[in-house]
Amino acid sequence: MKRLYYIFLLAVVMASCARMGSPDGGWYDDDPPRVLYSMPAEQATNVTTRKMTIYFDEYIKLADPTQNVIVSPPQLEMPEIKAAGKKINIELQDTLVLNTTYTIDFSGAITDNNEDNPLGNYTYIFSTGEQIDTFEVAGHVLNASNLEPIKGISVGLYADLADSAFRTKPLLRIARTDGSGRFCIRGVAPGDYRVYALQDVDANYMFSQKSEMIAFSHQTYQPTSKPDIRQDTIWRDSLHIDNILQVPYTHFYPDDIVLLAFQEEQTDRYLLKTERKDADRIGVYFSYGNQQLPILRGLNFDADSAFIVETTPKKDTLTYWLRDTLLVNQDTLELSMEYLMTDTLGQLVTQIDTLELVAKTPYAKRLKAKQKEYEDWQKEQEKKKKREEPYDSIFPVKPLEMKYEVKQSMDPNRSVYFESPTPLAKLDTAAIHLYSKIDSLWYNAPFEFQRCDSMLRRYELIVDWHPDTEYSLEIDSAAFVDIYGLASKPYKEGIKVKSLDDYATLQMQLSGVSGQKVIAQLLDSSDKVVQEASMESDGTAQFYYVTPGTYYMRAFVDYNDNGQWDTGNYDADLQAEDVYYYSRDIELKAKFDVSLQWKLTERKRNQQKPGKIIQQKPDKEQKRKQNRNAERARQLGIEYVKKQTLK
Repeated sequence: MKRLYYIFLLAVVMASCARMGSPDGGWYDDDPPRVLYSMPAEQATNVTTRKMTIYFDEYIKLADPTQNVIVSPPQLEMPEIKAAGKKINIELQDTLVLNTTYTIDFSGAITDNNEDNPLGNYTYIFSTGEQIDTFEVAGHVLNASNLEPIKGISVGLYADLADSAFRTKPLLRIARTDGSGRFCIRGVAPGDYRVYALQDVDANYMFSQKSEMIAFSHQTYQPTSKPDIRQDTIWRDSLHIDNILQVPYTHFYPDDIVLLAFQEEQTDRYLLKTERKDADRIGVYFSYGNQQLPILRGLNFDADSAFIVETTPKKDTLTYWLRDTLLVNQDTLELSMEYLMTDTLGQLVTQIDTLELVAKTPYAKRLKAKQKEYEDWQKEQEKKKKREEPYDSIFPVKPLEMKYEVKQSMDPNRSVYFESPTPLAKLDTAAIHLYSKIDSLWYNAPFEFQRCDSMLRRYELIVDWHPDTEYSLEIDSAAFVDIYGLASKPYKEGIKVKSLDDYATLQMQLSGVSGQKVIAQLLDSSDKVVQEASMESDGTAQFYYVTPGTYYMRAFVDYNDNGQWDTGNYDADLQAEDVYYYSRDIELKAKFDVSLQWKLTERKRNQQKPGKIIQQKPDKEQKRKQNRNAERARQLGIEYVKKQTLK
């Protein structure tokens, strides 16, 4: 028995010793797969086969090849590209073009099967001619409206320098942008080229739909190269550098193209839908607005003076409010609608549709719900009677629920807004009172009350607020009455206007753009506009009553002087209006006046927008995986040096 005990004890000790040599968690396999060979060989010439196979040293995965793998010249028929164990099989469906360099760009789509270590920007190259074209063209694609990097947009070249090529011919060579908006078109032959970006909706590699985001430039580029030296940093871990190597390489130009992509305004007009979700209104939705509103004619009711029409500013969304409650209670409305639509030739023509609009909730069901509400109220009043509590003898009338946008702590440059849930039939401004408190006494304060431009149910109370002053906004009952006779309840709200000591002031001196109207926008950390100011004749943009904090700034050149940023149009040879970003954040403190200078064109566009407010972040998954062993080493308190593969 004792002998068995010693044997068991020895086994436990041996197992314990074995575990001591293995760190908890172990090391990660951070080596990417390696290409062993391919058929045809990489950079092979005079290739005639459309089938290729690439072999690797381990099992691999290929992430969504239809989206992530780019073949140049672009293939009109989708190639078959599949991973199978330790190889990738490629079969091109289009006929091979003679004397042409082909590139199959896998980007970061190839990873090993176990740890998802990415191979990196791998491109398989071959030629159907006697030589391989080796030039590269690179740069960035940004959203023209906010300089955000655009990921996944196609960028291509044309040797045909005519403007019509983008509309009539497939792109000659293409690449796609990564998470930083960067592209690199490989296998380019010597010559003159134009560069375009295209969010290719219909996969025909040319600009054919207005819904496609595009970028274009009339500048031509001649690809070149020269020997160069770069510094490769070998990191011991994420904080310490082990060595810096001087590595010779071939530098290809141009490598700094910046394309500003935009989507054209949708001007084709067609009816999207009509609906009657609520019994008291009809919704009509168009793809594009027009000053000439549709004409509605009733088929089972009299449509004369039956509607109050509410439109959005662009007049692409229309709401027809029913004035008469008898029509509101009518479950089905049959009518004809005459409106303008775009035909196949792009011309506006008259279209007449017959509509049958059914209320989502039938009148009988709505009536039953009201009856139940009345019965529940009666029961509640009977209970109050029995408990000898105060009760109502008359069923309360539903009030008009006005929406008041009033801040108790008010900025001196802000207004108060009112919004009605339904169109108003009566608005009594004499029932609106504003009082200001001066030396403990309340006095009438002047104000202006008006309807907001192009908005049927929204109103603005404009006040010349005095800083560090208390106000009281008081509204009598029935100040607002809607078209169905519902009246508003009384309303009262105290307002305290902030002191000037609570704010900062910013003056930005703008330069770099002359003879044009420039609008500067103060932005928060979400890239949203906080304040907007036009550049004055002395080149300054002034921002007052700014709450202390960290801000950013954007400006755009308002070429058509309409007060808003406008997109471009390819056929009209019109670029989107120029947008610029101040490259640093702006720290504003209370009671401080800050003056800054900004030359809008000082930096290239891809270097302007501060990284803290860029929403489209660079791809970080590969870097995270590469750092896993460095983090593991730091946990164990030992040194770790990552193996480097120099290219």
